[in-house]
Amino acid sequence: MYKHLQTSPEAILAIENFNLPSSFDFGKVICPVMIVCDFKNGEWGALNMIPYQTISLDPTCKVFHYGQEIFEGMKAYGVEDKGPFLFRPEENWSRFNLSAERMGMAEIPKDIFIEAVSGMADYNRDFIPNNIGESLYLRPFMIATDNHLGIRPSITFKFMVLASPSAEYITSDYVKVHIQREYARACPGGTGRAKTGGNYAGSLKASMEANKLGFHQTLWLDALHKESIEELSGMNFFAVIDGVVHTPKLTETILDGITRRCLIKIAQNLGYEIKESHMKISELLKQIEDKSCTECFMCGTASIIVPIAELCETDGTSYSLTYSKGQVAKQLRETLLGIQEGRLEDTEAWVTTLL
Repeated sequence: MYKHLQTSPEAILAIENFNLPSSFDFGKVICPVMIVCDFKNGEWGALNMIPYQTISLDPTCKVFHYGQEIFEGMKAYGVEDKGPFLFRPEENWSRFNLSAERMGMAEIPKDIFIEAVSGMADYNRDFIPNNIGESLYLRPFMIATDNHLGIRPSITFKFMVLASPSAEYITSDYVKVHIQREYARACPGGTGRAKTGGNYAGSLKASMEANKLGFHQTLWLDALHKESIEELSGMNFFAVIDGVVHTPKLTETILDGITRRCLIKIAQNLGYEIKESHMKISELLKQIEDKSCTECFMCGTASIIVPIAELCETDGTSYSLTYSKGQVAKQLRETLLGIQEGRLEDTEAWVTTLL
């Protein structure tokens, strides 16, 4: 069935001896196996499934000192005894290589990547939760493994895939969002649209401060002028204004979210007008005040779609949305999740069934 994936007897035994806990938060329970593949001498080696374990790295590895690291987030679904399904894995592979190119890392062939994520979902299919909104979260990632302290790109890499039976990432019905006007998430010419850990590390201080102020998430503005809305920390942004669904136009500082792209297509299929543009925060706040903007929401692989109840300034000024629980957001979420889980017709051929 698999051309590249090699599975050790120890990995099969680990799967057979694993029991899925009765409850699990997002990303805290890890499946008993992992997939590993090394890049050396200009080529990728064997794709191996082994028991989940710690890995040994030299303290001088490039990943520790210069942050050469990329990752993806994706899910396998198995609701109502359907599937297992993967959702648009080719898009994750494509973005993974875009991130690799930006970070000076080796690109991975499509067949190796797809076999790795498919194999993890396939062998761990018994651990895919079957409740609506739950999934087997898959985390493909790659790190630089050269062992020296010189500042130059690594020429050796380790690609791995982990799997985690997970509940929804955000369980609340809606969130309060802090408008970040001091720090910047990404600058033109930087790594903003690459899915690399440094982008997320740079957002953590702002997230901590937002949480202390009673907010759940941070809304990032453009780095140069602090005027244009970009994204939240790891999620894309949408607003419904006069019945039209708006989202920031992609730039080199905004992650090209796969969920974002899907929602644009779904909204169009449902009859909504879509507008991608440079959204000014000052204009949006006025539109919330005069009620022409009725709802805002954020989206991503882990969170799916979460309505935003309020946009808030540091001084406590709050802008509340008319539909804090998101009428349009709810419709889009139910449609997307229904397609992902095989409960609604997949007219776009987005779903891959694992046999």
